[in-house]
Amino acid sequence: MKLIIADDHVLLGQAVAATLKSEDHYDVAVAKSLPELLAALKETSFDIVMLDLKMPGMVGLPSVKQVCEATGDGNVVLFTGQVDRRFVADCQAIGVTGHIPKDLPLRSLDSALQLIHSGQPFLPIMASPDPAAADLTDRELHILRLAADGMTNKEIARDIAVSEVSIKMHMRNICRKLGARNRAHAAIIGRELLLI
Repeated sequence: MKLIIADDHVLLGQAVAATLKSEDHYDVAVAKSLPELLAALKETSFDIVMLDLKMPGMVGLPSVKQVCEATGDGNVVLFTGQVDRRFVADCQAIGVTGHIPKDLPLRSLDSALQLIHSGQPFLPIMASPDPAAADLTDRELHILRLAADGMTNKEIARDIAVSEVSIKMHMRNICRKLGARNRAHAAIIGRELLLI
């Protein structure tokens, strides 16, 4: 199985690649940025692309779509930490086969990849905090996480492929629901409630 790990965390990429190479039935490459990945996809066909959403060059849904188109008949799976269900569903709609969380035990990775390679989607149950604690939707939780990571409204809008006005409306709702004075205060409250 030809596989490429697209992740700028060098140690993680090397660890995953070494684990898979020890299985004998994997031919593994690593890319550390979107341009490097796209260049590799032009040269070689891969059965599976493990795609990190936060590596250099990635700008959310538009970049995911670009990778799906460049991959052709191969499978693209999100290889990332926390991501909201709605974003995963949006990614599935443009061709993503599933989501491999970065905290998935390495011993389970082979099984997940075999399932994906057989044509089945891999979407483990996404454990997330109960949004009912603050009545936040999955989309609002995702936006709050991105804001807490220091992204501007414009960057968040580009990341999830919506308008900046939409993000401003979501931020107002988030602040109202959390009783926060501003986005920084909302991030603090979100962390205190273990929502992000």
